[in-house]
Amino acid sequence: MATSQTPMEDALRHKITEAFAPTALDVFNDSHLHAHHKAMEGSTSAETHFRVYITSEAFKSKMQPARHRMVYTLLKDEMAAQGGIHALQLRTRTPEEVEKANAKESA
Repeated sequence: MATSQTPMEDALRHKITEAFAPTALDVFNDSHLHAHHKAMEGSTSAETHFRVYITSEAFKSKMQPARHRMVYTLLKDEMAAQGGIHALQLRTRTPEEVEKANAKESA
């Protein structure tokens, strides 16, 4: 079996899918945009900076800070690991919020 070229991204997708059963999930690895930063000197990981957009019913009736805590709690091991996630930008929405935003854009 081949070794994944994106093990951190794969772990993110798997954990988020298992925990939140998202109706939409987009994971963007932006690490290449930050590789030159001083904080990344000596890092052996090419997977340190991510943007993650999650649409899930699991976020219903929760404010953004609570939603983000849910995701950070889920990914605490990946964030604490040596060479793990250094930065995580989140967009967490419910399907209803997405529908409302799409309708607003269409109007």
